Amino acid sequence: MSLDFDKKKIREILFDIGYFRLGFYCFPFEGNYPQIKNRTHKYREGTKFSDVVKLYYLDVNLRHILTKYINRIEVNFRTKVTYEVSILYQNSNTWFVDTNVMTKKYIDDFGIKVYNDAFRNKNVIKLHHANYINDRYAPAWKTMEFVTFGGILTVFKNLKSEEVKSLIAKHYDINNTRVLENYIYSIVQVRNVCAHGAALFDCKLAKSLKNGPALKIDNTNKNNLQSIFCIIQFFLSKISENREQDMKNEIKALFSEYKDNPSIRYIIESCIGYKFNE
Repeated sequence: MSLDFDKKKIREILFDIGYFRLGFYCFPFEGNYPQIKNRTHKYREGTKFSDVVKLYYLDVNLRHILTKYINRIEVNFRTKVTYEVSILYQNSNTWFVDTNVMTKKYIDDFGIKVYNDAFRNKNVIKLHHANYINDRYAPAWKTMEFVTFGGILTVFKNLKSEEVKSLIAKHYDINNTRVLENYIYSIVQVRNVCAHGAALFDCKLAKSLKNGPALKIDNTNKNNLQSIFCIIQFFLSKISENREQDMKNEIKALFSEYKDNPSIRYIIESCIGYKFNE
């Protein structure tokens, strides 16, 4: 690797980012990437330290873009779940612990894994219990606001009624509730990568994406990041057409900064699966 910064700048970068973290962004420049076993740690000819740093900041900026749009989907999905279930079970304002609504396992876990002391200490929940001392739980329209994105997906999966699941899925023009679960699960995974500042550019989904209205899946795109872009954009199109186009424009603008850099362009195309339209 060519160290094309002076020693002072390299020291600054390493103390800022950290040697170990920066190592994740060195990996794709190795000759035997993406092979993990028996790594030689030998870089391809022409590899520059500055390109490693550029890849790092590309990743940072991409995480910022995705986080913004995933947050929009999270709020919308939370709203749809809370609204549709609350409407269907109007006589049960704590339907999330109602055996007619939720699976027994979910209810058994709820008080321990979700509605714990830290949850009860959130201002809105704490105030509710101060005013209604006999309530074991705050009503759904309060409680669901503080359940995590992954937690809302768990709520959806544990609903007993396929009718209400279908109602929620239809808001996104999805006919198969398993496809909706799969899509949201993949978005939650990427959201967690972004939230924890992990390397995003070579993120591979733990579960393959299903065929559905967002895109057709084959062995080339079943778990890459470009497919996630399509999934996120699909949901945005059902929420706000303008936001869908905004995301496309932001990603295009970000990647266009590197289209004339062969090393970074190769990573964008091979790892992420993004194709430049010349």
